[in-house]
Amino acid sequence: MSAMGGPLSGIRVLDFGQYIAGPSAAQTLADLGADVIKVESLGGDQARGIGTFGEAMVRAYNRDKRSIGLDLARPEGKAILDRMLAKTDVLVQNFRTGSADRLGLGPDELRSRYPRLIYANVTGFGSRGPSRHRPGLDIAAQAEFGLMHVTGEIDGEPQRLGLPAADVTAANALAAGILAALYERKSTGRGAHVETSLMEAVLSMQAATWGEYTLTGRAPRRKGNGQAHAAPAADVIRVTDGMIVLSAYTAEKWSALCHLVNRPDLIDDPRFVDNPARVAHRAEMLVALAEALGSLTRHEAVGLLQSAHIVCGAIRSFDEIAEDEDVRASEILVDVTGPDGGSYTSPGLAFSLDGRRRTASTSAPEAGQDTVSVLRDLDFTDGEIAALVDSRVVAARHTTLTLEGASS
Repeated sequence: MSAMGGPLSGIRVLDFGQYIAGPSAAQTLADLGADVIKVESLGGDQARGIGTFGEAMVRAYNRDKRSIGLDLARPEGKAILDRMLAKTDVLVQNFRTGSADRLGLGPDELRSRYPRLIYANVTGFGSRGPSRHRPGLDIAAQAEFGLMHVTGEIDGEPQRLGLPAADVTAANALAAGILAALYERKSTGRGAHVETSLMEAVLSMQAATWGEYTLTGRAPRRKGNGQAHAAPAADVIRVTDGMIVLSAYTAEKWSALCHLVNRPDLIDDPRFVDNPARVAHRAEMLVALAEALGSLTRHEAVGLLQSAHIVCGAIRSFDEIAEDEDVRASEILVDVTGPDGGSYTSPGLAFSLDGRRRTASTSAPEAGQDTVSVLRDLDFTDGEIAALVDSRVVAARHTTLTLEGASS
């Protein structure tokens, strides 16, 4: 997929998202070829003002978008938005419940005026329950809906996942819903309201864990590494230059592992003779495996285990991942060109279509970088644009044309 092509070529998206969940969903659409316009306040996406991680969010989730800075509190700003909406297929937002309605951007109002519009939004806790007006942040969803409760050492404190899992999962769900709505619109001619929440995203991630809870009636607990009812399963072994993880809990794989490390005596050891026994004696099992594998490097241990088709992996840092040949072969890392001519890489779509995927991208725009081009697309004259800039209805940065009378 080139920057100008893709299955969503011709689809226009207005992205009102802040931080991660909304912008990430819109980023998927941009990577699929949609024309995504990031609609920002005159001060820009709030992520722009929170330091390095905020800048990382902007760079990761706003590639190949255009940005317009717009004051929606002004009647002139609302008039510009109306002209934009008339040419829009999808609107994405992650405002707190009720905020969109106060801005005149609620789903009922907009869909009554633009029946083909697909309106997509992410909230923190859903829009129907008693917590609908609470601000929703990733960490709150991880805390309140189980992820932190089951993450961490068995006797340690709860731990958040080392990434914004609720935000990213909600964004993926929203993008999937948008694609479904676009497909449905081809037959019905009407748009749809696509909605998800960080709460729903976190719960959907834990379907198997929830299934275990309903089967046993026991709430899952933190257990550190390793799976509660299988061994060895997702267990970590320290080797000379770091750690590896492995799973070999079926009778066949356990036997293969024992032969591989020259410990066939472990197969019939009463402590390890079957899976329940190994779970009960996990600590002793891990000592035996560490003694057998601990003198190897990660590369040597993984190579040995793979020779017997045992699931395993070296625990690696980003520095190592960036040099990984499989990552490079997949082309998931997009080469992003910045406005200064510099470049960096960013993970792109996690799938390809007939082997096609976008491998080159332009950097996230600065707030208001494309205001002039967006307004010209809406048939505003340069004089009208200059007046809007001067009156601070819009913010325009780095224009390619000096607008007579404009002060920025």
